[in-house]
Amino acid sequence: MEKNWWEINPETLVDTPFLAVYEDRLQYNIEHLIVSVKGNVEKLRPHIKTHKIGEILELFKVYNINKVKCATIAEAELSAMHQIPDILLAYQPIGFKKERWISLIQQYPNCSFSTIVDNVEAVKSLNETAKRNDLTLSVFLDLNTGMDRTGISISEDWTTLGEAIIELENIHFAGIHIYDGHLKGDVETRKAKASEAFSIINQKLKSIQPKLNYELKIVAGGSNTFPFYAEQENVECSPGTFVFWDGNYGANLPEQKFKPAAVLVGTVISKPTRSTFCIDIGYKAVASENPIDKRLVILNDENLIPISHSEEHLIIENRGENQYQIGDTIYALPYHVCPTCALYDAVQVVNAAHQICDQWNVAARSRKINI
Repeated sequence: MEKNWWEINPETLVDTPFLAVYEDRLQYNIEHLIVSVKGNVEKLRPHIKTHKIGEILELFKVYNINKVKCATIAEAELSAMHQIPDILLAYQPIGFKKERWISLIQQYPNCSFSTIVDNVEAVKSLNETAKRNDLTLSVFLDLNTGMDRTGISISEDWTTLGEAIIELENIHFAGIHIYDGHLKGDVETRKAKASEAFSIINQKLKSIQPKLNYELKIVAGGSNTFPFYAEQENVECSPGTFVFWDGNYGANLPEQKFKPAAVLVGTVISKPTRSTFCIDIGYKAVASENPIDKRLVILNDENLIPISHSEEHLIIENRGENQYQIGDTIYALPYHVCPTCALYDAVQVVNAAHQICDQWNVAARSRKINI
């Protein structure tokens, strides 16, 4: 690995804390993803929840990646604003979200939209709304393979729900959606567990497919399982973290060979004791849902250990010989980059010469853009 690849020319630094995105590494990660699916970009439907950035959507299009998955209406709207042709909202639209979803579809008629459903009440409500607005809405049936977050369990009679969807006049049954982020362990363990569930699903799909004159699509997996789904026919893969990578996946998915491309930059602001110093990467600058040893890793020095955290302060214990002074720059790799990125209005773009050269707005961090 390139030594001190994260260091930024101090003449181009801005006020800290900020999130730096390294342009060359971002492009490498996109290219590596394409290699991972043997160049077949049609198999890719990356999730944009990690970055929420229009410039990265434009970069996807340069690489002929023309399908995305989203978690919010704002992310879907950002995708439409950047003319992504095929947009999947992987979040069942209920209540006000359903009305916003309809408004988005009406405002961007040149984009193909779809969403997920996991119960008959929700899909019937979508059908009625579609009928009132003279629309046909595309839906994927969301299946729960063990994560127990959303979806109808694959051990239940989900084919009956699929058949009910087929009968709805203003609903197009596009296919099946699977997210199995709960699968952990080494690559072979993850592959075996994903394969077991996928086999059950495919067997049951055989009872639905003959009722249609087109082939159902399957959108499946996140970063942990996309290599398995990349090998399956008629399956689109939906990794998201690959764009920036992070400490979590770097440690737990080492076989995937993506490069960290987003780094937190902070400043030493105080030295309260002889062995500790304080930097300005507080709760509000890095995702803090995990214990303190799984929030960030200091890149400057492996002997710098986070020991205490609050809203605007992070206390670091220096267990090594190197000395740090007030005003020194500290670089850190976030453990969970997706919610970390959502804490920033913008990211600073770093070029191959280690200079900040641009700023990209994290436009879809807001719950609402226009709609």
